[in-house]
Amino acid sequence: MTAYLGDVVNAVYVVAVIAFILGLKAMSSPETARRGIVYAGAAMLVAVAVTFVSPGLSNFALIALGVIIGGGVGWYWARVVQMTAMPQMVAVFNGMGGGSAAAIAAVELLSTLSNPTTSSLSLAGAIIGSISIAGSVVAFLKLQGWMRQKAIAYPGRQPISVTVLAVGVALGVYAVAGLNAIWLLPFFVLLLLYGVLLTLPIGGADMPVVISLFNALTGIAVALDGFALVNGPLGDAGYAMVIAGTLVGAAGSLLTILMSRAMNRSIRNVIFGAFGATEEVGGAVQGSMKPIDVDDAAVLMAYANEVIIAPGYGMAVAQAQQKVKELSDVLEAKGVAVKFAIHPVAGRMPGHMNVLLAEAGIDYSKLFDRDEIDPEFANADVVLVIGANDVVNPAARRQGSPLFGMPILDVDRAKNVIVIKRGQGKGFAGIENDLFYKDNCRMLYGDAQQVVGKLVTALKKS
Repeated sequence: MTAYLGDVVNAVYVVAVIAFILGLKAMSSPETARRGIVYAGAAMLVAVAVTFVSPGLSNFALIALGVIIGGGVGWYWARVVQMTAMPQMVAVFNGMGGGSAAAIAAVELLSTLSNPTTSSLSLAGAIIGSISIAGSVVAFLKLQGWMRQKAIAYPGRQPISVTVLAVGVALGVYAVAGLNAIWLLPFFVLLLLYGVLLTLPIGGADMPVVISLFNALTGIAVALDGFALVNGPLGDAGYAMVIAGTLVGAAGSLLTILMSRAMNRSIRNVIFGAFGATEEVGGAVQGSMKPIDVDDAAVLMAYANEVIIAPGYGMAVAQAQQKVKELSDVLEAKGVAVKFAIHPVAGRMPGHMNVLLAEAGIDYSKLFDRDEIDPEFANADVVLVIGANDVVNPAARRQGSPLFGMPILDVDRAKNVIVIKRGQGKGFAGIENDLFYKDNCRMLYGDAQQVVGKLVTALKKS
């Protein structure tokens, strides 16, 4: 009977793997992303449920209590969190996954310290999981504004970080090799400290890459813990963790690579470069910022053939996506073609702008990524930039700029550019934006939601 149950559980896990893969495939497109989330969620629910009948599993009441509490809290947070705070929530949930992996690894290390295979896998899971939860907490604090968002650099940061990591890993290896669990406490403390030290020098401009990276690390840690469980007394109960962790680790790693490529920077440079710790000195910006009022901006757009809207984090902060939808509808009613230019790292997490615009009901067919939309900027009558900064900065084409080489939206090539911005401050990278000083650019200052609302009103009257 036990063997039969094990076969059934394994068969269900295979079905869950297929559903996970189909879900990931569907998530690759905004039009099918919701369906993909449903597939993956259903697969995880089934995988968790069938694990309860895995041979050798015990403490059902405690497991069920954990599922109820965790699921309830997660459901509540997902229901009440504002879209502007979605990056923070993703960072927290990534951290919880890493923390869970570290906790499972700690239990496994304490209970199977004499098993070399299980202990080695658990040790690796503990290392990665501890770094993930500590780094994710720092990322959350930065995104939430409870910590300085720019890179926090300090003298000797890399030697200090490497020393902390090396000593921590050495203590963990010594604990396993010497069968002495007492050294696990300083091991975990130092690995958590390393996660903090690793994330402090990373600025807000790199947060989309960092979120992806910690997501991948969490998946890898979970998979390693799953392998440890499979090699331990629970056997089949660890397969669900292996499956989910491997898929998350692979998808997160691929996304991290794609995001770093979108910034034309290596992952090593993102993690260790302390990008944004200091501001650009001696930039070649010339000219002055030229303001425009709402009525003039409305007239300019009303008589345009094509308007391209480039959203950024400023739109998210102002929660202006619904007003942007109204603006798009009014312009189209006047016969103006409207498209949206989406930079891969606009916002604070991968796909941030896509999620916000989809929430507002903007048709997916109007959303274009950088490669698709860049050739159209030169023919666009008006480009409306809403809160974006570094991703539209022509300084990326200037030798010597910290942004040099980063692919940007070439909005400055349009006939007219209108930038909605709260003030004259710099972006996350701390670099002056050359776009604002161009002859074809006009600045429309104010809260994005209020300004776009005024544009809608003015367009309706024109």
